[in-house]
Amino acid sequence: MTDRAEADLSADLSLADTRRIARRTPGFALAMSGGLVVLVVSIVFAVSIGAVAVPAETVFGIVANKLVPDLVEVTWSDGREAIVWDIRFPRVLLAALVGAGLAAVGAALQAVTRNPLADPHLLGISSGGAFGAILALLHTGLFLGLFTVPLMAFTGALAATLLVLGVTRFTAATSADRLVLAGVAVSFIILALANILIFMGDPRATHTVVFWMLGGLGLAQWPHLAFPLVILSVCGAYLWARAGDLNAMTIGDETASTLGIPVARFRLTVFVVGALITGVMVAFSGIIGFVGLMIPHTVRFMAGGNYVRVLPASMLVGAIFLIWADVLARTIMSPEDMPIGIVTGLIGGLFFVWLLRKRV
Repeated sequence: MTDRAEADLSADLSLADTRRIARRTPGFALAMSGGLVVLVVSIVFAVSIGAVAVPAETVFGIVANKLVPDLVEVTWSDGREAIVWDIRFPRVLLAALVGAGLAAVGAALQAVTRNPLADPHLLGISSGGAFGAILALLHTGLFLGLFTVPLMAFTGALAATLLVLGVTRFTAATSADRLVLAGVAVSFIILALANILIFMGDPRATHTVVFWMLGGLGLAQWPHLAFPLVILSVCGAYLWARAGDLNAMTIGDETASTLGIPVARFRLTVFVVGALITGVMVAFSGIIGFVGLMIPHTVRFMAGGNYVRVLPASMLVGAIFLIWADVLARTIMSPEDMPIGIVTGLIGGLFFVWLLRKRV
């Protein structure tokens, strides 16, 4: 069955029916179970890899003792424990959350826009989040404490989303290709404004902000992980609950309308949810491009087009991908920490060219 035929079938089914189909697919359930194992193994090895190598069994021991005190005999130094628990572990978990979130947003945007090139980076959402975060970091200050940067990033991402929608309506750019062009144009404008903020800001903070704009996970801390975890859990659950509607949107607005879906309101809701996820992720990781473009396409090649499978698989593959991209970023020029946005940009750019070659 082709992706379009499968989407057409699932559009006629209720959400309970599509979930039942997913449960009846043992191959997919087995693949997801294997993917979870790969994710756990990736986390352990990513924590163990670095300028100071830490054996995997030591990583297991440290984590076990943190979860259940004195469960394992301590055979490691306090320094290694600090490296594993305070530095690397939160960084790897943040990479997993950001990768999962960006992949989910990319998959949802590709459905509601019916554009295979839709991505939070290409549509300017990431740039809007970056603008809001820079405004908070360099100019307004943390007037709401830890909530300031995520809130400002979400506001910027939402404003960028609405601006892209406004530009497409103003220019009558209704086709998929023109939507991407509108997003790229808005992205350039917002990044120019962000550069003005950096130029006008404190020169002592410029280096940190520039590195953060290129994407980086080195500032991850345990208290910060609660924000992306909660947002991803709530918004990811919402998107998965509307998987049947996303399937219908991939066919066309008319078909979705005949199935009782309020197309305009649902599309706007998905954009807002995507802006919320992207804004929070950008607030803690900086701009990381092309994850939302690459991962959903890769998943659809393996799992088909039903969003009951595409969304959870995209989140899982996105988490694994960004974990290893971060490992590459912090080891390829060790002891220097390369911005992860450079790594994903190189890989994503090549993937983008391949998509154009395939004429998606």
